[in-house]
Amino acid sequence: MSGITKKLDILKQLFENLSDTDKQVFLTSVSQKEQVTKVIQPKQITNCPHCQSTHFVKNGTKCNNQRYLCRDCKKSFVEQTGTILYNSQKDIEVWEKYIHCMIEKYPLRKCAKICNINLATAFAWRHKILDALQNMMNEVELDGVAQADETYSTISYKGNHKNFNLPRPAHKRGTRATKRGISKEQVCVPCGVNLNGLSIARISDLGKPSLKDLQKVLDGKVAKDSVFVTDSLRPYQKLLLDMNLSHIRILRGKRAVGTFNIQTINSYYSRLKNMIVHRFKGVTTKYLNNYLVYHNFVNFAKDSLANKEAVLLDFIRKTICYVQSADVAKRPAISV
Repeated sequence: MSGITKKLDILKQLFENLSDTDKQVFLTSVSQKEQVTKVIQPKQITNCPHCQSTHFVKNGTKCNNQRYLCRDCKKSFVEQTGTILYNSQKDIEVWEKYIHCMIEKYPLRKCAKICNINLATAFAWRHKILDALQNMMNEVELDGVAQADETYSTISYKGNHKNFNLPRPAHKRGTRATKRGISKEQVCVPCGVNLNGLSIARISDLGKPSLKDLQKVLDGKVAKDSVFVTDSLRPYQKLLLDMNLSHIRILRGKRAVGTFNIQTINSYYSRLKNMIVHRFKGVTTKYLNNYLVYHNFVNFAKDSLANKEAVLLDFIRKTICYVQSADVAKRPAISV
């Protein structure tokens, strides 16, 4: 991409912050791409999922699925081998219903009722899908005008505690941390977004983030020649200097520098907390990373809900992701 094209992309993103009238003037001045509904294509089998060999043959069918036999490792496989659909014992139509429920952000009990599955199955499916979506987020690269900030969430041990001893007395959901301000009782979540609907977010550590914490989430995730807008947190200066990016710093007490602000990421966090607190009634910290990618894809990404359903179904059918239902609940209480 040429330097002129990159600058034009930045200008287009800046126009997102203009009034609706000004946006319409801009949009009518450029050619528009028609929205095309994404069509799910059959998965193309190109190699053996066990040994990556391309030397395989058809080997009958199983449950209406074509089986294959690898001539090199002698193992058999089907289209779903290595994906979260393998051995699910449910037809693809049930998964389609479940993905529709996820895009609509239905609670687990409603998902289970609509899809006629067990509540525990609905819970395991949600996190299998979100685990697969982590692979999609790992490929995201922010470009144009990007914004970064961090939010905090009190550590939550919500859920089943059969094999886990709480490090503190249990309390009601929504109870504030015992220490004032930012402390080790709070989970730090740095995030980067751009004005085109791309986003990256992940738990970094407990308490106020250091340079190392920000590097875990943002390092290598921003395209060259991008403009990066942050608040006055000092580690951002060193991070963006190392990444050789143009840095716009919003000083404390200020809302903007010229046309640059961090209102997009503030809106991102507002919608994230609304989903977690009001829609799902709080989530445990060990699953917070999954709900971050849930928010990134369903709430923040710019696309129609129908297209998101098609993209998500196609993605989980074709993405290798080895996640067992029994392993979902065994994750450490705090993923840092």
